[in-house]
Amino acid sequence: MPSILDIRSAVVPISSDIANAYIDFSKMTASVVAVVSDVTRAGKPLVGYGFNSNGRYAPDGLLKERFIPRLAEADLGGDIDPVLAWTAMMSNEKPGGHGERSVAVGVLDMALWDLAAKIADVPLYQLLADRWRDGEVDSDVFVYAAGGYYYPGKGTRELQQELQSYRDRGYRVCKIKIGGADLGEDIERIEAAIEVVGEGGNLAVDANGRFDLETAVAYAEALQQYNLFWYEEAGDPLDFEIQAELGKIYPNPLATGENLFSHQDARNLLRYGGMRADRDWLQIDCALSYGLVEYKRFLDVLPDYGFDRTNCIPHGGHQMSLNIAAGLGLGGNESYPDVFAPFGGFSDATAVEDSRVGLHQCAGVGFEEKSNLIAVLRAATETD
Repeated sequence: MPSILDIRSAVVPISSDIANAYIDFSKMTASVVAVVSDVTRAGKPLVGYGFNSNGRYAPDGLLKERFIPRLAEADLGGDIDPVLAWTAMMSNEKPGGHGERSVAVGVLDMALWDLAAKIADVPLYQLLADRWRDGEVDSDVFVYAAGGYYYPGKGTRELQQELQSYRDRGYRVCKIKIGGADLGEDIERIEAAIEVVGEGGNLAVDANGRFDLETAVAYAEALQQYNLFWYEEAGDPLDFEIQAELGKIYPNPLATGENLFSHQDARNLLRYGGMRADRDWLQIDCALSYGLVEYKRFLDVLPDYGFDRTNCIPHGGHQMSLNIAAGLGLGGNESYPDVFAPFGGFSDATAVEDSRVGLHQCAGVGFEEKSNLIAVLRAATETD
């Protein structure tokens, strides 16, 4: 039976000069892990890789002090099952206080699912569909281009050039940041963006949790006329009152959830956040929220509140969520065509057509078909 031989971790930079309404990314890092198995193919051991999404720093101490040792010592019953491994990693952890331990577990969870699919010799989306969806896989997935960050010297002309480059690469829907300037300047940016994307329904905006209730409402009133694809994370992710008040006054789609790190917090959003199943979007990111094992718990409670999986478009722009979207029937996936390289984006051969992408065919998450990413993962963990 397969077993784990080694678990390696490293910290890599994903720094840049971009900024959103709350933070800049000048010192941003990510953790990378490799779970090495005793299963060999073509004379080499199979290795599962994982990393955390952008926006949260590398949880290096948590990985090395708690979660890697627990996983290394765990009795997985003669199989590398990510669900059993998750239980082992979370042993002796109190409920609540999720903090960024959820990020550390999410990094390892990604690597374990990558490895499990490689051992099964199938793409991860197929493994998930076989396990939880009677084998049904979506043949392609909706994606949108996330960008439009604030950047030194970047005006509306440069913003339009950026968005045009996304359109030229096949993205119909694009997203820009708001809240890093005043309302008047942000409206100018939105109108400039709409000139490129064609209509408000092709543009999403993201405040990254910057606004208090008064400001969130002021933006909602100003944005209403544009009929945007969505208005994202206006207030603090745990301030469900702000979200609920917006749901009462803003008729167009809202989106939030990328900074909720457990299925309990996400469930509270559904209970108390005034989200509307007929139009709103849920952006929980498995790579930040204890991984797919926990994310599946969230998916399972959606029907209790009138939602289904098509309401979910995860944050993160990575291949893990693309596999989940295809294998478990989500509404789509974020994409970062230019920023946070090489962790964002999809396999080298993946073409975007009308904001939809097809699927990779290799076993696992598909990292091996993204040349710049697999090079970083192998070099950082010395598994080349």
